[in-house]
Amino acid sequence: MLEYGVNAERLDAHGSLASCKEAELLLDTDVDGRMDAFNPAELLLAALAGCMIKGIERVTPMLHFQLRGVEVALRGLRQDAPPKMASIEYTLTVDTDESDKRLELLHQNVMKFGTVYNTLAAGTAISGTIRRATGREA
Repeated sequence: MLEYGVNAERLDAHGSLASCKEAELLLDTDVDGRMDAFNPAELLLAALAGCMIKGIERVTPMLHFQLRGVEVALRGLRQDAPPKMASIEYTLTVDTDESDKRLELLHQNVMKFGTVYNTLAAGTAISGTIRRATGREA
């Protein structure tokens, strides 16, 4: 099993600082919010996006899948009672000349082997699509 660790410390009433390895990340923990940092819900969505992109980086060499770029757009819907992320929708945009069949194979691998994806999917409705960046049909 792999083990991960992150430390976070309150800086003041407006923010906190998370650290891991040699990286630091300012957190929006201000009750009124702040524009220069991710709040916890946005961090959750960012973790999912990072998981999806890292998964693509992992499987493209195995699939011999050629791409020029990847973008993930996510939208989370939070319910109030109990407070939780009720659903997440995403669009995964891949700049590639690969066929539609291979594009869908890449999508299936992202969903099947993503640690954060599978953790969230166990308790949150996740739905999304994959599309070609150029709009060309292959």
